Amino acid sequence: MNIYVGNLPHATTESQLREAFEEYGTVDSAAVIKDKFTGKSRGFGFVEMPDDGEAQNAVNGLNGEELGGRTLTVNEARQREERPRNRY
Repeated sequence: MNIYVGNLPHATTESQLREAFEEYGTVDSAAVIKDKFTGKSRGFGFVEMPDDGEAQNAVNGLNGEELGGRTLTVNEARQREERPRNRY
């Protein structure tokens, strides 16, 4: 299951994100999304967990919890929508 994690503190590293989810099971990947120009965190990320049961437990356990002074928003990620590219 691909999991969206929102409202991350900007100082959160990918290893910290992985550690938070590993308490609930196996984590395939953890990524903090960064601004392509500044390289700074955009305040959200994605975690991939192979076992749907463990992933659902992680969503239930971490949604609304606090990390680094911020309340996390955690849910199953939606499919990415295709966006038209600007041709300017």
